[in-house]
Amino acid sequence: MNEDVRKRSKLIQKAIIAVVILLFAAAIGWNSWYTLGEQEQAVVTTFGVPSAVTTPGIHFKIPFVQKVTKVTKTILGLAIGYDATTGESKEQESLMITYDYNFVNIDFYLEYRITDPVKVLYASSDPHVILKNLAQSYIRDTVGVYNVDDVITTGKGEIQAEIKEKIIARMEQDDIGIQVLNVTIQDSEPPTTLVSEAFKAVETAKQGKETDLNNANKYKNEQVPAAEARVDLILKQAEAEKASRINEAAGQAARFNVMYEEYIKFPLITKQRMFYEAMEDILPDMKVIIEGEGEIQQWLPLEDLGNTIINNNVAEGGTGE
Repeated sequence: MNEDVRKRSKLIQKAIIAVVILLFAAAIGWNSWYTLGEQEQAVVTTFGVPSAVTTPGIHFKIPFVQKVTKVTKTILGLAIGYDATTGESKEQESLMITYDYNFVNIDFYLEYRITDPVKVLYASSDPHVILKNLAQSYIRDTVGVYNVDDVITTGKGEIQAEIKEKIIARMEQDDIGIQVLNVTIQDSEPPTTLVSEAFKAVETAKQGKETDLNNANKYKNEQVPAAEARVDLILKQAEAEKASRINEAAGQAARFNVMYEEYIKFPLITKQRMFYEAMEDILPDMKVIIEGEGEIQQWLPLEDLGNTIINNNVAEGGTGE
């Protein structure tokens, strides 16, 4: 009886040992390989030394010696200012102050991917937290140099580009294995309803301003050509008047030159003729008759003055010339 018990105990021990060996072999076999998908990469650590594996498919490793940590290749998202799962606002992240000392609630969504799995796992304690802290810092720093109107309306694109550029430069400097792909403003609005309505009124005023500017430019485009045409007409008339006066002055100068030439030849007669013409212009309705040698000349239409001149000429024995 005792002999049977001992045999049975030995069989049980052998069975247990066999099971343990089988389990150990299965564990070794199970831990000697791993698979990577198309959007996965891995870091294999051998005695504390990490190396990256990026090829999809089945890979083998030394059981209990090498450790495998899988890292995704897909684009990851980081919500700042709100909860990405519930959509609820996080005011401690979204509430910011602008350059003109106004408050604004602004939400961002940052897209990034892991470019170096080894650095992501071992270059820093938590690269995702580091990225979020840096993003929040640069977001506040950038929003703080813009007016609230730009943050809420026209300056969103410029703000996004500036923040993205700053974060990318810092990521390249820190070299923690993360690449920032895009930074997007999801929403931006004043913190209260009253302020929001005021900003809507401001936006409406801006649109009215643009309409007025367009109308003013339209009126300008209509009036400037007409004014230019009037200016051109005035200039042409001035040029014509200028030419006319120049021609008239040239004619008068020519007549004066002719008269001067005659004056040089016969100064006395020229003086008398000029005097007669001047008196005729001054006193056109009066007549003076002077007797000359064999002829009568009309001098001035003054009867008394004419008689006086005739008497003086007779008394002096003059000829009346």
